[in-house]
Amino acid sequence: MTDDDTPTELPPLLTLRDGLPPVVETDADLAAAAAAIGAGTGPVAIDAERASGYRYSSRAYLIQLRREGAGSFLVDPIPLTSLAPLSEALAGTEWILHAATQDLPCLAEVDLHPDALFDTELAGRLLGYPRVGLATLVETLLGYRLAKEHSAADWSTRPLPGPWLEYAALDVEVLLELRAIIGEELEKAGKAEWARQEFEYLRGFVPTPRVDAWRRTSGVHRVRGRRALGAVRELWTARDEIAERRDVTPGRILPDAAIVAAATALPTDRDALLATKGFHGRGAERYSSRWVEALRRAAEMDESELPVRTPRGDGPPLPRAWAEKDPVAARRLVLAREAITALAEELVLPVENLLTPDYLRRTLWTPPSTREPARLLAAVGEQLAGYGARPWQIELTAPVLTDAILTADAEPVVAEPVDAPADEPADD
Repeated sequence: MTDDDTPTELPPLLTLRDGLPPVVETDADLAAAAAAIGAGTGPVAIDAERASGYRYSSRAYLIQLRREGAGSFLVDPIPLTSLAPLSEALAGTEWILHAATQDLPCLAEVDLHPDALFDTELAGRLLGYPRVGLATLVETLLGYRLAKEHSAADWSTRPLPGPWLEYAALDVEVLLELRAIIGEELEKAGKAEWARQEFEYLRGFVPTPRVDAWRRTSGVHRVRGRRALGAVRELWTARDEIAERRDVTPGRILPDAAIVAAATALPTDRDALLATKGFHGRGAERYSSRWVEALRRAAEMDESELPVRTPRGDGPPLPRAWAEKDPVAARRLVLAREAITALAEELVLPVENLLTPDYLRRTLWTPPSTREPARLLAAVGEQLAGYGARPWQIELTAPVLTDAILTADAEPVVAEPVDAPADEPADD
């Protein structure tokens, strides 16, 4: 056997150092757990498990915590009267989370709000790690394998199986160590202040409600005509109402493919609907009257009530249309993208973490009116701040955008169409 044929030795599998803690599911147990956590020292590792793919709601069905001097805790929020004792114990502490935007909303639902936080995933991005999943960072930085086989489980299940609970406890087992190592790396890289600003911004994170969420129906791009598009909207809305009432993920009632099939065929009665090729799902027949009613509404709508293919948004047009609508703006975008990409590579950062692409596009489509360099630089910084860019991002990118604006405006160009990068949606 050659050296190339030698099998790679896998890192050891992470195991619980203190054994599996009992589930906190009574108010008395919560009071004891909160007292222990409050008596601990240092930051608190926190994670939450939801039932995505099974439930309509995004509520937390299990909350895991670990603190030095206190140990690990598994809190079931469902049977508890209130999490106020836990909230009091966490007051003034730093929370360590991985991918904080996923957990903060469901923790806020149970009135848990951080006074300070550290996001190991975001910190990994700022450090330029190519893969920032928790299991990957644990293996890379701590030398352990982290099993993830229960990540897509239905956490609304009761009682929760032992292997699931062990998986959940392991997710906070290493966050304290991970935070210490990554925090040190941020300091060495000169990115600690960037991270501090990002974490402070995250602390006030509120998910942006999706406008016209029905447009994200898988396969909607295959639907032809505004009336069929209206049928997608009505079917999607009816399904969403049922799913919310039953607290079931919508796709388990009627798949997106079934909505598209019905909207394309536009059947007018129950028999025709159930005979439509591609119309299937657990709720296809059970809620057939609701689907027929939704299709009827779409069929009877006035033309003015039907949705358009691409609604007019409040932002700039898609970049591919810039050259035709405003060649100078298209040139600004090309110049700025090239410079921002080069800067991100130099700083070992993902481009989207250096500056949110939407902020860049909005600034370049409608830049400040002044062209006096110092005033323009200040105005670009103010504009970026208004969109939500952090001070460290503004300091690094406002000069780049200012140069792009001045260069594009000073040199007459015949702009070629701007290709949309992978993060931009294509036309329906």
